[in-house]
Formats: sequence, structure tokens, C-alpha cells
Amino acid sequence: MSDAQRRAYETGFTRHGLPVVSEPVAYQTIFGNDHPVIIEIGFGMGIATAMIAQDHPDINYLGIEVHRPGIGRLIWEIEKRGLGNIRIIEHDAVEVLEKMIPDRSVQGFHVFFPDPWPKKRHHKRRLMTRPFTDLLARKLRPAGYVYMVTDWADYRDWAIRELSATRDLTNAGFVLPQPWRPQTEFERKGLDKHHEIYELYFEVQS
Repeated sequence: MSDAQRRAYETGFTRHGLPVVSEPVAYQTIFGNDHPVIIEIGFGMGIATAMIAQDHPDINYLGIEVHRPGIGRLIWEIEKRGLGNIRIIEHDAVEVLEKMIPDRSVQGFHVFFPDPWPKKRHHKRRLMTRPFTDLLARKLRPAGYVYMVTDWADYRDWAIRELSATRDLTNAGFVLPQPWRPQTEFERKGLDKHHEIYELYFEVQS
């Protein structure tokens, strides 16, 4: 962690972070309103997260991350931009969704550039794998969505198979980046290496 990230984490997590609990949370209590909730799993350094939240003040964003330098950076962005619609949970995403997130309560999941685990023996560690995708579907509201972006063609094909086999999810077929999604630093590095960016968008069947 840089000094700035450490200071932001130490001084700001109590304001912008949520404690890990073993019961469903109440969004009204967390955010103070009834706006739709988007959950981002693995927000990295959080700059794109902050930009999206700033552009959409009528949506609440819940970020799940275990990388503490990234959490510190996102807290710094939240305070610099004066954002009130982001909260952070520092914990494993599977346990958070199972214990803290009510069923049929989430408007959408953002999963931008998850670890592709490119070696075949590590494929079982990939995030977009059933039964985790079943858990995502169970948490989504009617017409909710899963939006995943990757620069690995093999992971794209893997995720399409897993998400397509997930009950209640339908492939809505994104091809181009959505105009509201900022380009991430990781994405820019991939493009510099001539990686192709793949956009996946699955919706809950209502």
C-alpha cells in the first residue's frame, strides 16, 4: 500500500466500509434510500467504480474486494469526489453473497476483468463457474443482469458456457463496451498488448 492508500483506509473505512455479518443487510439502512443496488465483485483499484457511481447518483454501488491497496484507493476516490452512493465490503465474495445479500434484491453484478486463471489446472478457481453463477442469479431482481468483461478469449467461452447453463439467465449479447463503463487501467494495458476485449451481458428471465 502507498502511504496515501494506507491513510485513506485507516481513516475512511469506518465511514465507507461495512462490517461482515451473518445476516442479510438492509439497503435502506446502509444507503439511506431505496435506489437500485449494483454489486461490483473485485473492483481492483476502484477508479472506474468511482467514476460510474459519480455519473449515476441515483444508483447505489456495493463493492466487494479483498485487495486492501485497492480498497484504500477507492476510499480516497470516494472522498475526493464526495460520493455517498458507494459502500465497501472487504471479504470473500461467495460468503458475502450467501450471508449478507438478500435474494432477488440486486439490480446488477459488475465483474470487470476477473483473474482468468489461464492454466488449465487452475480453471476451477475461475469466478464465473457454477454453482457461483447460480448464486448470482438467485440474488438478482427480475430484469437484473450480470455484466462481465474479460480480455481472455478462453475465459469468455468458459463464462458463456457457465452462465448459459445457469437457470434464469439469458445471454443478451453485448459486443461493444457500454458507453457508461470507463476504461480501466488493466484494460488499457491489455489493449497495449493488442488483447481483444470481450463484453458479456446476461439478464434474468422475468
